[in-house]
Amino acid sequence: MTEADLAVDALLRDRLTAARPDYGWLSEETPDSADRLSRRRTFIIDPIDGTRSFIEGAATWAHSLAVAEDGRITAAVVFLPLKDKLYTAGAGLGAQLNGQPIRATEQQALAGARVLATKPVYDPSHWRGRDVPQMERHHRPSLAYRLSLVAEGRFDAMLTLRPSWEWDIAAGALILSEAGARTTDRTGAELRFNNPHPQVNGVLAAGAALHQALSQRLAPWPG
Repeated sequence: MTEADLAVDALLRDRLTAARPDYGWLSEETPDSADRLSRRRTFIIDPIDGTRSFIEGAATWAHSLAVAEDGRITAAVVFLPLKDKLYTAGAGLGAQLNGQPIRATEQQALAGARVLATKPVYDPSHWRGRDVPQMERHHRPSLAYRLSLVAEGRFDAMLTLRPSWEWDIAAGALILSEAGARTTDRTGAELRFNNPHPQVNGVLAAGAALHQALSQRLAPWPG
């Protein structure tokens, strides 16, 4: 957490809740309140996703903003100011980058697939028969940016196996889904948001065929 995280959080909260006072609020930088659980719509915000990159002066950090309605994301924005990249999506309205439509790839084979993931994902214990697929591993520090890059078609899939905070993934999940990809938790279950404990069980995002291939190769979740 930095002073910038807190300042952006305060700015967004003041402006967004003033415009939509009946919405709940869930943000990485605001103490959580059960009040949001009684609201039909809730803002889910990460003021700066990729804070370490921000501190280091890199460009791969993002502002991530989403609206959840009855557990589903209906509107989303991921903005990377230093890259001048604005990803947007509305439920049923498609996904855009700087106003232009984007689509996820139709990669089907695991071999050679370009996957955004951390090194621990490639530990053999996570894969059936301890057989790790021969995929190209790439990484970006911001989860929201990783999801958006798959939506843009720059990469074929994004996979994280650790419990994921909702504010890291809410906006990117809708952007990716509206770009034609399938986005679930690590077990293939549908993502739901504004949960009492605001985490989901990892994230698996890719085009339909590749998503299925990855799901079939992942070892069963021990939980």
